[in-house]
Amino acid sequence: MKINGSVIKLTASEITQLWNTYMNDSGAICHLEHEINNTEDLEIKPLLQYALDVSKSHIVRITEILNKENYPVPHGFTLDEDVNVNAPRLFSDAYSLIAMNQLGKLGLSAYSMALPVAVREDVYCFFSDCLRESDEIIKKTNDLLLSKGLYIRSPYLPTPENIDFVKKKSFLAGYFGEKRPLTGGEITNLYANFQRNALGSATMIGYSQVAEKKDVTEYILRGKEIAQKHCEILGSYLNENDLPSPMNWDAEVTDSTTYTFSDKKMMFYSTSLIALSVGFYGASISMSPRRDIGAMYGRLTAEILNYADDGAKLMIKYGWMEEPPRALDRDELAKKH
Repeated sequence: MKINGSVIKLTASEITQLWNTYMNDSGAICHLEHEINNTEDLEIKPLLQYALDVSKSHIVRITEILNKENYPVPHGFTLDEDVNVNAPRLFSDAYSLIAMNQLGKLGLSAYSMALPVAVREDVYCFFSDCLRESDEIIKKTNDLLLSKGLYIRSPYLPTPENIDFVKKKSFLAGYFGEKRPLTGGEITNLYANFQRNALGSATMIGYSQVAEKKDVTEYILRGKEIAQKHCEILGSYLNENDLPSPMNWDAEVTDSTTYTFSDKKMMFYSTSLIALSVGFYGASISMSPRRDIGAMYGRLTAEILNYADDGAKLMIKYGWMEEPPRALDRDELAKKH
């Protein structure tokens, strides 16, 4: 792209963020097309359609940017290869609304990391628009969840009489002896991580019912068990402080076993959720002064990293892992002479 007569190439950061967004949106289109085809709630369907239109516009804009650079457009996921839009519903309307709300939040998080590394004007404008669209998806789904009584608010905190300062080093303790009550930041992360795992558990249950390959089914069922275990652990910290845990959404999965999504698509979605969880757990460690909570997140992170590694091996085995943008292997090029 030329700006003021100078050729401005895409940086590694910009290409990577565009590539990731293309992959995620091409997969989202498959999900949304199927959900729209099955959704009965007339208030939810327009929001799903809005999210679908947003994802389609992203594909068009990214394709235009990459084509101008003669950079290969990712294969991603397609309606012909990765979804049966006419399959029976796999999840309830309530699940679709909750999932769209969470995906809006995940998008906001992803785009907030993409925007600071986008310098070229067209890329910056694109991710700036993405942030605005994610904000709109969150606001619209929040309002509808509230009106339907489905929005689960995080716990409330009492109003202190005055400000105070930490006076004891025991504020950081947590392994032995008396544990101090949770801080607002710790509660926020425990609650949000529980919610994401609860949605992940329901998603894995649905996926396990329609997966075709045995090893993919086993992998997804293992993911369900991990998500449920993490919910129990996270919930235990809230319960110890007499705080409520969020509800789970496992009952929002139907009994359909008809082919709905390709194994490739479901494996990509599963491993993508793990990658996001690693980031959220890492942020939670930084916001948890109590040492036992930080150690707990460290253990959970190690477990899902191991799970992610097994997922990557499975995707490579079947040729499903599309290679992301990477640097040149100079040694390999030298060998071609």
